[in-house]
Amino acid sequence: MIDKNSYVRIRKTLLKPDERAANIPEETKKVPFKMWVKGYLHEESDLFDIVKITTETGRVETGRLKEAFPPYKIGYGDFVPEILELRHLIKSEMYGDNNE
Repeated sequence: MIDKNSYVRIRKTLLKPDERAANIPEETKKVPFKMWVKGYLHEESDLFDIVKITTETGRVETGRLKEAFPPYKIGYGDFVPEILELRHLIKSEMYGDNNE
């Protein structure tokens, strides 16, 4: 059970495949259009229940409960050594070779 007022993520289907626009690719038309929203749970619930949440902006949404306390999964990709070289080049152009 996930407690009331817990921070959660829900999934909501906005359009079923037959409701999608006619001018999109065939592969895209075959799947529903979904959104994921994070917010605070209105009632104690289990995973995969249909629930109501309130978002940070105060909007109330209904959807299937997918995750409790969802982490932020932000990444900027792999390390690129050339970026360090560019950094040194830019600094030397701006401030000179001795960073004066």
